Amino acid sequence: KQHELMTLDGFMMYLLSPEGAALDPAHTCVFQDMGQPLSHYFISSSHNTYLTDSQIGGLSSTEAYVRAFAQGCRCVELDCWEGPGGEPIIYHGHTLTSKILFRDVVQTVRDHAFTLSPYPVILSLENHCGLEQQAVMAHHLRTILGDALVTQGLDMQNPEELPSPEQLKGRVLVKGKKLPAARSEDGRILSDQEEEEEEEEEEVEAAEQRRRAKQISPELSALVVYCCATRLRTLRPNPVPPQPCQVSSLSERKAKKLIREAGNSFVRHNAHQLTRVYPLGLRMNSANYSPQEMWNSGCQLVALNFQTPGYEMDLNAGRFLINGQCGYVLKPACLRQPDTTFDPECPGPPRTTLTIQVLTAQQLPKLNTEKPNSIVDPLVRVEVHGVPADCARKETNYVLNNGFNPRWGQTLQFQLRAPELALVRFVVEDYDATSPNDFVGQFTLPLDSLKQGYRHIHLLSKDGASLSPATLFVHIRVQR
Repeated sequence: KQHELMTLDGFMMYLLSPEGAALDPAHTCVFQDMGQPLSHYFISSSHNTYLTDSQIGGLSSTEAYVRAFAQGCRCVELDCWEGPGGEPIIYHGHTLTSKILFRDVVQTVRDHAFTLSPYPVILSLENHCGLEQQAVMAHHLRTILGDALVTQGLDMQNPEELPSPEQLKGRVLVKGKKLPAARSEDGRILSDQEEEEEEEEEEVEAAEQRRRAKQISPELSALVVYCCATRLRTLRPNPVPPQPCQVSSLSERKAKKLIREAGNSFVRHNAHQLTRVYPLGLRMNSANYSPQEMWNSGCQLVALNFQTPGYEMDLNAGRFLINGQCGYVLKPACLRQPDTTFDPECPGPPRTTLTIQVLTAQQLPKLNTEKPNSIVDPLVRVEVHGVPADCARKETNYVLNNGFNPRWGQTLQFQLRAPELALVRFVVEDYDATSPNDFVGQFTLPLDSLKQGYRHIHLLSKDGASLSPATLFVHIRVQR
């Protein structure tokens, strides 16, 4: 110490400290510009938030909302149904999932929504209630949330775009259907989307509007300010002015179809309007789809079942690991410009090389605790999740019977076309010749938050908990 030199122990401690981690420490706090419109951010979003298990017979609980907020979630879902005694309830309709009171969920939002992040929370209402109970819902939202609830537009200079996370700090937005009160210049009621369609379709649309209008209570409609739920039928050509306050909800299947058939138009649409993507109803066990595909086209509200662990939730945790884990991450510039030419299906030639030398691992956990002599045969896989052309996975050989200090010294290399969208996932598995490999641990982070040089990767378990002291030791090089 007197000579300002490091001992071997000190050097080891330094390598294992946050300074020696793969995640750039500068990205662990809020470092991005939070003053851009909401549509310019990826927003951590949950599907069927009330469920703790499967969507057929699982338990509904307010605790599931607490857990989602603790993971940085900023958009939660409320499936609202008619309840006894005039009180709306929340559960997965027409299934055996248990039921909770709408009022209790709103109280949970009030008490827990802003413990981890100060930025706005969106309540995505799936409304199956009649007019009376809708009015009760509106009453609960107003009285319980008070000033936190956005009930009218902010006094903004530019009504042509959504307010920013900064302007909406500590506020709650309601996403739902709005009464078609606004009339266009020629006196027609504005439909979900003004589109050039055949006249008969226009009539059907107007009848549908009237039918639906009867079903939306004015009290609840009044609380929908910036997130008016609308159906996205076709992507409109550019001359039509954008409607920033409209939010479309798409199933993963419809979103994938748009990405395939109209990639760039969809990216442009998402530059100024919010889009929510949700899992197919066929996923009975509440499995998830890969969110990466949806982020590639600029979808902001990519809703996942937070209660279902797997690589999809690992990607979600990796995407929102940065920026103070506040649940908002600024989209890359190519997804924010109104006249962008970016198309995730054809992103251009490779422009970045990622080289990862997998050196060693330290203190990997034993998987089979019943057998005291069961030792892992570890291998390391590095996965890149990005635009389709960038998706790749490469792995090392396995090391026999050594979870304490296995050594590989193998180099894995990747060519990337859209590095600003890429996530890198480090996975350790226990090799098995006769059956699928067992998962040991993983860590996922954005490529742009990856520090170069010799780094330790601190592994996480299947459900995102720390596996300390288990680490990987790697050397990282990014050549742009």
